[in-house]
Amino acid sequence: MSAQTISKDPTEDVAAVPLSSATVHEAAGRIGALPSEIKPLHPDMRLEAPAFPVKAPHGDNLWLHRAVYSAAPGEVLVVDTGEGFEFGYWGEILAEAAIARGLAGLVIHGGVRDSARLIEIGWPVFATRICIQGTGKDPHGDGDLGDPIIIGDQTVGLGDLIVADADGVVCIPATAVEQVRRKSMEREAAEADYLERIRNGESTLDIYGLRFTT
Repeated sequence: MSAQTISKDPTEDVAAVPLSSATVHEAAGRIGALPSEIKPLHPDMRLEAPAFPVKAPHGDNLWLHRAVYSAAPGEVLVVDTGEGFEFGYWGEILAEAAIARGLAGLVIHGGVRDSARLIEIGWPVFATRICIQGTGKDPHGDGDLGDPIIIGDQTVGLGDLIVADADGVVCIPATAVEQVRRKSMEREAAEADYLERIRNGESTLDIYGLRFTT
């Protein structure tokens, strides 16, 4: 029996292809974008992992220590600091602990420190700012692990998909992940075609149907 060439839908193996935050945001219907001030410590850092939400009290990082040992390997810690931005909640010690636990990364609406060392380590850290001010560890502080949090105007729940890169951070509800992933791949394929057409001399006005008619 002779071998046959089987054509494959380019979007079939969607789970294996890295996604970009901007593409995912658009494919999801322009939802899920976390505040744009949350940036990677280095532009090469990226994340694509299920969320483990963490609520930390203003200026206190005890719940981050607890989160490192409560989250499952492969999850990304997503931290709401109650807008207590002027504190360094995370540094080299916690990063090494998270790496030892197999966690995927950190997204924090707040500050981190030891930034040069974190960049050298290369473990993905997305933060609002770099800040040296120290934090407390109140055992009675009002924090939480695993329950939904709100960052900006976005709710982040346990298991929601976090996609983060140099452009920003987006959160997609767990129930919509496969649909959004497939739509993202379709957008990537379409944009690759657009780029080829532009290189061959077509205009964006024609490709996107933007010319006005009278």
